[in-house]
Amino acid sequence: MCMKSTFSSSSMATVYPYIKITFPEYQGDGFHRSKAFAAIERYLNENSSKQAKHLKADVHNIQVIVLSMADHEEVTDEFQGIKLWWTSSRVTPNRQSISFYPWDDAYRYFILTFHKKHRDIITNSYLKHVLEEGKAITVKERQRKLYTNTLEPNKKEEITKDLIRFTEAKDYYAKIGKAWKRGYLLYGPPGTGKSTMIAAMANLLKYDVYDLELTAVKDNTELRQLLIDTPKEEKGGEKEEKAEMKKREENNKDIQVTLSGLLNFIDGLWSACGGERIIVFTTNYVKKLDPALIRRGRMDKHIELSYCSFEAFKILAKNHLDLESHELFARIDNLLYETKMTPADVAENLMPKSTEEDEEACLVRLIDALEEAKAKAKEEAETKAKEEAKARTEEEAKVKAEEEEKVKAEKEANGKEGVEITGVEKAIREDVKHPRANASSVKENGDAAH
Repeated sequence: MCMKSTFSSSSMATVYPYIKITFPEYQGDGFHRSKAFAAIERYLNENSSKQAKHLKADVHNIQVIVLSMADHEEVTDEFQGIKLWWTSSRVTPNRQSISFYPWDDAYRYFILTFHKKHRDIITNSYLKHVLEEGKAITVKERQRKLYTNTLEPNKKEEITKDLIRFTEAKDYYAKIGKAWKRGYLLYGPPGTGKSTMIAAMANLLKYDVYDLELTAVKDNTELRQLLIDTPKEEKGGEKEEKAEMKKREENNKDIQVTLSGLLNFIDGLWSACGGERIIVFTTNYVKKLDPALIRRGRMDKHIELSYCSFEAFKILAKNHLDLESHELFARIDNLLYETKMTPADVAENLMPKSTEEDEEACLVRLIDALEEAKAKAKEEAETKAKEEAKARTEEEAKVKAEEEEKVKAEKEANGKEGVEITGVEKAIREDVKHPRANASSVKENGDAAH
């Protein structure tokens, strides 16, 4: 039986000279969609879907409809004169239970078929070509938007253009001999959207985010290894405050990540490892940062995220309440001009707290919060003014007391000197009144000496 089975298998290999490669939609743990599958899907949609008799439509919005191959459809492709076949397949398991794994509910995959004599060309050149083309099509067709609720339109457009220009500047960076990386410094009070901005930037560019907490890094060597291990197309988010890094390095001998190590991480030899890379620093206190850390060339673009403006409020009102105008907007405009409130606090007040609340109730709650913040700020300003006035008065009293003490000391010193001078003058006057007596005294003293 064994010899017969071996012979049959060998005969089949001789009769069927084609090779099939399967590309499943999900691999590994079943939660992450295969990047290869996504790239192949985009490539086939662009180049081969016109051949398919059955298509499926993916509607992103009213204006964008993407057509792709339906399941169990076959199309042909050609590469360097070689004919290939792509098949789209889908298997639905016959089960009653509910699975948490996407691929258990609908197992999709592509099958590539080609003649075995073209194996080297297909595996070494064609598949690379398909993956690169698929990625390029994805970048070209995706809608590029910076999804952040609090950024003013002009600033949003400026940042969007800057990011896209960076991603398309590979040849330019190679031409000038500079590492393909860019640094962004986001600064502003807490709650102004710095972390949201990082997520929006990553969403725009389809980059992964690597959140690096320096306090958890043992030393410069581990920091370098982390940089090398992160893949290209990365966005590194430095969320720890870098203020006074140098000071902490001097005062705390146990710290292992040094300022010089951090600078090398940003733009030293380590930073040249890998492909394109964006590094983002966030801080609440930009004036405390070491100038060497944030100079141009390290942090190329500085973006201030401040308190909520009226333009940012209108974006939040549109997103949360679907309102573009209201009679209360004018009052809110005046209050935002007079009061400092973060976009996070504005958004929280605009969110309906129950099904009974309408748009006006949310706006009124925001106005009340702004009025309260205004009154609190006024009270704090008055208290601060009183404390400063008190401190000024105490300082003036202290200076005055010191001056009086100084004057008193000078008078006492002058009085003592006057007493000594008066004694000398008295002796001189005695000599003038009784010159003979003094002379006799001198003579007697002289005789006594002899």
